Amino acid sequence: MITTTSPAATPAPAGAAPSAALVAVRALRRRQGSLNLLLLALLLATTTVALGIGPVGVAPADVLGILGHHLLGTRYDAGWTRTEDVIVWGTRAPRVAMAVVAGAALGVAGAVLQALVRNPLADPYLLGLNAGASAGAAVAVLVIGAGSALALSGSALIGAVGAIVLVMLLGGVAGQRGPLRLVLAGLAVGYALHAVTNFLLFWSDSPEAARSVLFWLLGSLASVQPVMLLAATVATLLGTTALVLVAPVIDALGSGDDSARSAGLHPEHARFAVMAGTSAMVGVVVAAVGGVGFVGLVVPHLARRLVGGRHRAVVPASALLGALVLVVADTVARTALDPREIPVGVVTGIVGAPLLLVLLRRSGAQSL
Repeated sequence: MITTTSPAATPAPAGAAPSAALVAVRALRRRQGSLNLLLLALLLATTTVALGIGPVGVAPADVLGILGHHLLGTRYDAGWTRTEDVIVWGTRAPRVAMAVVAGAALGVAGAVLQALVRNPLADPYLLGLNAGASAGAAVAVLVIGAGSALALSGSALIGAVGAIVLVMLLGGVAGQRGPLRLVLAGLAVGYALHAVTNFLLFWSDSPEAARSVLFWLLGSLASVQPVMLLAATVATLLGTTALVLVAPVIDALGSGDDSARSAGLHPEHARFAVMAGTSAMVGVVVAAVGGVGFVGLVVPHLARRLVGGRHRAVVPASALLGALVLVVADTVARTALDPREIPVGVVTGIVGAPLLLVLLRRSGAQSL
């Protein structure tokens, strides 16, 4: 194992003033920590407001009281009605929680994959994850005839995992697997699986079944299954924590294979390990919420503008920003055309595409 030291990491002699580099590093880390705390506070406030928005409005103070009653065991207050309690805790809380979890996972995965493949326009669906989940869901509904949401999510998870395995096999053995090879394999698998899904939709003679698949393909948090919420939460927490711990490895891979080798890493092996773990996390989330685009593409660029390029700061910032974006998008999706609901993927696409164009115009496609 190769270890390196830098002037910023070397302790100053007793009684000596810290170097300018050390002072700058400490100031940067304090700024990054403050920004992440600010994002966390903003996410909590946005979540509270989102839980109160809907056909039946609930005041933020009552929302906090209901959450405290169920989560912390505080006493029931007559300030809110039993109906409001059921609406906030039983109906809105699961989907808002899933929006937080899914947004965090997609934001983190986008930041990591953009570094691993050294492509600023990469997103979590680069490896055919969304296409695999879509094909799995289509087979379950249109071929097998599965009707439950749990069966649909389970089939989508199987499809996503199958897509990951297929991309890794097509990408070659570990010693030959590079960023471009994986990108091309992901594109090939994605196009093929999308073709399968489109054929099944065309072949189906059940308009209702085809409509349910199409709604799921565009992303939806309308029917959150508790088991899928639990699975997505565990996968996101474990995945995000692991990616923060291996952030120096991601930094090295993002700087190029030569930099990774100089740090004592085997680039192909390290890239495969990080990408496999990231893809597994995204696979669970995609199986739960369907295809939600642009979160993993745009959010990492916003995070880097706020906290810089070190992934130890970028990963948590991307998680918080991704959660914030998806909570807002889902709130718009379920209230903008009430009583009809817009697929959340449509909302993220409408907002994400212009935002990406603004980023491209300000920074240039090669300097993002």
